[in-house]
Amino acid sequence: MSNQILQNIGLIGLGAMGAGMASSLRRAGYNVHVYDIRPEAVSAFTADGGVACDSAESVADACPIVISVLVNADQTEQLLFGAGGMAARMQPDSTFVMCSTVDPNWSVKLEQRLEAMGIGYLDAPISGGAAKAASGEMTMMTAGKPAVYARLNGVLEAMAAKVYRLGDQAGNGSKVKIINQLLAGVHIAAAAEAMALGLREGVAADDLYEVITHSAGNSWMFENRMAHVLKGDYTPLSAVDIFVKDLGLVLDTARATKFPLPLSATAHQMFMQASTAGFGREDDAAVIKIFPGIELPK
Repeated sequence: MSNQILQNIGLIGLGAMGAGMASSLRRAGYNVHVYDIRPEAVSAFTADGGVACDSAESVADACPIVISVLVNADQTEQLLFGAGGMAARMQPDSTFVMCSTVDPNWSVKLEQRLEAMGIGYLDAPISGGAAKAASGEMTMMTAGKPAVYARLNGVLEAMAAKVYRLGDQAGNGSKVKIINQLLAGVHIAAAAEAMALGLREGVAADDLYEVITHSAGNSWMFENRMAHVLKGDYTPLSAVDIFVKDLGLVLDTARATKFPLPLSATAHQMFMQASTAGFGREDDAAVIKIFPGIELPK
């Protein structure tokens, strides 16, 4: 049995993406230690193997590499530096892999803070959805020191089909991710607007979906998210409030250099409207619910 197979890897956050990533690491032969604030998520994963931990600190004690798949910078900050913070428990020369969508400037500063503690850091946002995370085929947008990549040899590739190396210090991974989120958010908003207009004009939803998905106006987001609308299923795989946050990060980044983003600003307002109307925790396709006078499929 190789050293790789015996290596302990920690993963914090067993949501839609994190659970799939943990499973991919386990299939690759790593000894995966997991923690989530939801005990049922930990139990579901460890039922098929892996090690359940009762705290993030326990993960840090056991694992020289810890992967964080939390929602935002605030949660990551609390994980590392809050009461009983994990950073103080991480081993010398250990590595922290941050997979959340965050302000790139915050990621740059986090690298500096962790390096001062002797901890390596990889700026490593992810994309691809739950299915690709579960199959080990997602995309990682990474940036970090060469020494950090050396410590992670084989680990990133176990989780992702595409691992992009975008620089030798933190920041560019998060910059590329928020640009991806700009496109994703605008595409979802545009898809919802198009479907809403079709419904308002009396076109059958199934017919519109069939034609658009075989025409030049199609997008991955139209095909994926409008399928949720056709089913009347707004179970959150990626919630409306995620795009309130992510498009907010996009606009904050552009505002700092006075760069105009009119489409992003409009899409952000659409998601804000949906959230204010009570749909924030529904699937992001629920942005279609802001349009008046349409009858949605049930």
